[in-house]
Amino acid sequence: PENRHDRKETERFKSFVYDELMQRDKVSLDIFWLRDESLEESENLPEPDVIAAEITENLEAALEQFASIYEEIAPSEDGATEEYEYVTQTN
Repeated sequence: PENRHDRKETERFKSFVYDELMQRDKVSLDIFWLRDESLEESENLPEPDVIAAEITENLEAALEQFASIYEEIAPSEDGATEEYEYVTQTN
């Protein structure tokens, strides 16, 4: 709603009273009431450097694919673009 005071609590929104927040340790706003079940497996995650290496490998592979596509569609040395035949699926 336009008026935040008219907003109703939902699964993803909960209102808190000022005094309740002030009673929290260091007035922390780290409030959780929804649990992500996938986070329960977080102790089985690979180390951050392994995750970063996998992300890097995936990005490098994607970059190679885009470079290949660019080479196919880039203008030739004389400035003309090549024509391509497009295949369409029919039902």
